Amino acid sequence: MTTAQPANLRESKLPPLKPGPHRKRLGLISVIASFGGLLFGYDTGVANGAERPMQLELGLTDIGLGVVISSLVFAAAVGALFGGKVSDAIGRRKTIILLSIMFFLGTVMVVTAPGFTLLVAGRIMLGLAVGGASTVVPVYLAELAPLEIRGSITGRNELAIVSGQLAAFVMNAIIGNVWGHIDGVWRIMFALCAIPAIFLFVGMLRMPESPRWYVEKGRNDKALEVLKTVRSEDRAIAELADIERIASEEQKEVKVGLGAIFANKWLLRIVLVGMGVAMAQQLTGINSIMYYGQRILIDAGFAENAALIANIAPGVVAVIGGLIALRNMDRLDRRTTFAIGLTLTTTFHVLIGIASIVLPEGMEARPWILLVLIVGFVFSMQTFLNVAVWVWLAEIFPLHMRGLGIGISVFFGWTVNGFLALYVPTLIEATGITGTFFMFAGVGVLALIFVITQVPETRGRSLEALEQDVTTGAVYTFPSKKGRK
Repeated sequence: MTTAQPANLRESKLPPLKPGPHRKRLGLISVIASFGGLLFGYDTGVANGAERPMQLELGLTDIGLGVVISSLVFAAAVGALFGGKVSDAIGRRKTIILLSIMFFLGTVMVVTAPGFTLLVAGRIMLGLAVGGASTVVPVYLAELAPLEIRGSITGRNELAIVSGQLAAFVMNAIIGNVWGHIDGVWRIMFALCAIPAIFLFVGMLRMPESPRWYVEKGRNDKALEVLKTVRSEDRAIAELADIERIASEEQKEVKVGLGAIFANKWLLRIVLVGMGVAMAQQLTGINSIMYYGQRILIDAGFAENAALIANIAPGVVAVIGGLIALRNMDRLDRRTTFAIGLTLTTTFHVLIGIASIVLPEGMEARPWILLVLIVGFVFSMQTFLNVAVWVWLAEIFPLHMRGLGIGISVFFGWTVNGFLALYVPTLIEATGITGTFFMFAGVGVLALIFVITQVPETRGRSLEALEQDVTTGAVYTFPSKKGRK
């Protein structure tokens, strides 16, 4: 418990952030890297609107459609697990460049697929890229950002994700209503994914590597060189000293990776908590809306084309919620944000379930009331949960296992997401909106209890100070107020 105090004292003596070209450079890096999040969002959101014409053209059953949609998600689980390990080995920047190539190749495979087999293969390629991006991009941004604005910098990736989903919904609505009568219209929807993949590839060629990864590999001179491009010189030197000190202490440990996790009960615990946070995020059912929103709205009472247009509304409020979340990310504790988010999302689950029972089918207002409640759920999710979850996961793990820790956590989150993607069409068909959302509400209560009792705070702490407290177990003192700004 005593090791955290020196870290906090050093943390408080860091020179303050200063304006200058380095701040603009950091902003540019975050924009370029967030194209990975944009691709994540578009590739997961494009199926919402493309899935119905794709199912009709290829003659897919509901379970066949579930396989096509969920193949990306299950592959994303694998991509998340190995993406972190690859980034630990070859660097965050090189890994993101590799992922941009995979995004492009996967898009080509899907667009040119003559049938089910190549379509699924393309979706798997995209899933590996999506999963890799979901772990590597937040870590890259967190390791480059100063602690005072780390939440808002890292959270830009989640804003890019929901912006990508909104772009997919808007383009689907335009393409579907203008060219919906053309065979293969869903291929046009998917083809647009290639554009941000090219931007990500070209942009990352000019971006720096993570300074913390350089230190982990013993290239401290390169780390300082990068830090001086995104900090004032005195701040860069002070931060490098802290990073070097923690890295030096880590090198005294014999075990790294999985060996280190199983040898230290506190590291094992934080990995289990990370898994729980990632799974709780998915079990809210947010991606059921993002993947099958049109189908849910049709079940609510909208006509098919009207549902395609109405489906834009959740995408719009997701972006608005993401902007609000960025503003609050360095103002509200992560734990507080999680608790507010799960309380609101669970409340909306219950309201949607009740409304679908009380409001009779055929009632003119029924689809609109359900749409408002669904929009409220998405807004709550994006404002208080999604950005905070990805930021927290990028912050909480020690440097020597950061890629592995977030990879394991997100692997379990994506696996839960995959099962939902596979079975939600069948679930909606069997139980309708009522049973589906009541199920999500029950899980939401359990997730809220878990967050309150198990999730440690990370806001206002340097990554190095957090690393010490996670390793010793000091971070599990609830509520954590140490080192707060």
